[in-house]
Amino acid sequence: MEAIFFWALAVGLLVSATALVAFRNPVTNAVCLVVALVMQAALFITLESFFLAAVQVIVYAGAVMVLFLFVIMLLDVREEARRRVSWPLLVGVVGIGGGAVFGATKISSLFPSSDKILHWGQSGGGGGAKELGRLLFTSYSPLFLTTGVLLLVATIGVVVLCRKDPEV
Repeated sequence: MEAIFFWALAVGLLVSATALVAFRNPVTNAVCLVVALVMQAALFITLESFFLAAVQVIVYAGAVMVLFLFVIMLLDVREEARRRVSWPLLVGVVGIGGGAVFGATKISSLFPSSDKILHWGQSGGGGGAKELGRLLFTSYSPLFLTTGVLLLVATIGVVVLCRKDPEV
């Protein structure tokens, strides 16, 4: 029964993430992102990681999505809908992002802790934030830093794709 819930949530997460990328309406994208974040929190619950599920709902599906909706309301959506996508720029950003993902996985595999399974909450501490933080910043710090680099590359790609004057 647990596997059925897991796969149903995984398929729902993939569908909502695909819809997030496929639609062009920013409000629809925000709703798809909320659905994807809630599905991911439910996946954390199936993995018995209740703290991460609560943080996922409170921080991401709650606070970050409110911020996104305020930004969407402040933007002129009609002007953005008329803008054309620069395909060479899009291909370049996707290529650089793909190279960063490939390079980051190769670099992170060089560290000795990269093949260890994250055993969180096994020591009787209940899997709280203190234990998770200790694991992330000691045993898994190279992987944690690699994730930060990937997020930085993704942020730079979004800034390049969304600037007003792409010819400059």
